[in-house]
Amino acid sequence: MTPARRIAYGVLRRVDEGAYADRALVAECARARLDPRERQQAQRLAFGTVQMRRLLDWLIDGVADKPQRIEPEIRDVLRLGAYEIIASDGTPDRAAVDQAATLARSLPGPRGRGSARAGLVNAVLRRIAESGPGSIASLGDGDAALRHSFPDWIADGLRRSLGDADAEAVMQAANMPSESAVRWNPLRGLREEIEDELPAWHGDPLLPEAMVLEAPFALEESTAWRDGRVMAQSRASMLPAHVLKPMPGERILDLCAAPGAKATQLAALAGGEAEVVAVELHPARARALEDMARRMGADITVITGDGRDVALPGDGFDAVLVDAPCTGTGVLSSRPDARWRRREEALPALVEIQSGLLARALAVVRPGGRVVYSTCSLLREEDEDVVRASGAQVDDLGGEYPGMGSPDLPGALRLLPHVHGSDGFFIARLRGR
Repeated sequence: MTPARRIAYGVLRRVDEGAYADRALVAECARARLDPRERQQAQRLAFGTVQMRRLLDWLIDGVADKPQRIEPEIRDVLRLGAYEIIASDGTPDRAAVDQAATLARSLPGPRGRGSARAGLVNAVLRRIAESGPGSIASLGDGDAALRHSFPDWIADGLRRSLGDADAEAVMQAANMPSESAVRWNPLRGLREEIEDELPAWHGDPLLPEAMVLEAPFALEESTAWRDGRVMAQSRASMLPAHVLKPMPGERILDLCAAPGAKATQLAALAGGEAEVVAVELHPARARALEDMARRMGADITVITGDGRDVALPGDGFDAVLVDAPCTGTGVLSSRPDARWRRREEALPALVEIQSGLLARALAVVRPGGRVVYSTCSLLREEDEDVVRASGAQVDDLGGEYPGMGSPDLPGALRLLPHVHGSDGFFIARLRGR
């Protein structure tokens, strides 16, 4: 059994018990001390299997004799093996079946159980190898949610917000590995001082601090990360701070700040010469935000409370960032279990929070000041509809960011993973009254 497969199986079991996939992966890899390439393979197997769970279970249940009697541990073995069969270009089907059977045989249990488990896994996966590709190919246009392994309500929301073609492309992109990007932090030194430690990378003309890595890299084990010279952040996530345009001497508010990537970026873009106030609802996350700010060399005042009504210092702000909590439908490639954790019935309450945060931002920004509203969602209810309902003037960002305009709200931006190569994001800049 390869280390990557064993780690991936451990992640699947922890996710079944309620853990987040990304955190489970970090813990499992740290315990096994995998090298960067093995870790990348383990991540691909674990994240891909979690993402494709709906389709994998459909395939398993379609060929198993008594699918309802499959043990949870063996179902995870089958999911992992089935994922390799239908999604891995580099692993022969025979090897995927053999590795899965070996894993099943190795699990704890009564004497003789291992052979029976291995036999079940071998039989089910051989059937999937024979019939699975054809079964998937037979799915019609109305089966896009199943084909891309999405809850129906998210697939319907994406189609309603983006149209059929872009919705399906977004779902397809959500099952591909996300880009590995980091942000250089000028508050801690020159970029040239960290380049020797990083693998090959390329930049982005719109984002001078962005570095897209072209090879696996254990970022949090690096000196550059420890010293606060660099942090993981997607290019789409870096864009809202640029749209806000923080300037030295300004009072700047980040109304939903944890974990702190954008708050520390705002401080860096202002050269460390702006007063940055960051609000976070949860005390533990607020403390983590303070720790990050210290590591990144960013002078930030952290306030714990609900951004909709928490007491704020001073008499107004020149610029306010509202990176609102959302369904995260634009970042599902890097958050593999998020699609299964979100619930349709929670959406109205989430929109209410988003609207309340934007209203507070417009209330505390100075007349003519700048408010940026952003989400990592691609659902119109959380994006264009929230901004439009605020009644505030929307700046036209199309000239500065060509090819990113939202077709549903002139002046706003909508980034699509399959078009722009990064996360899905919505960004609008509004003016204080």
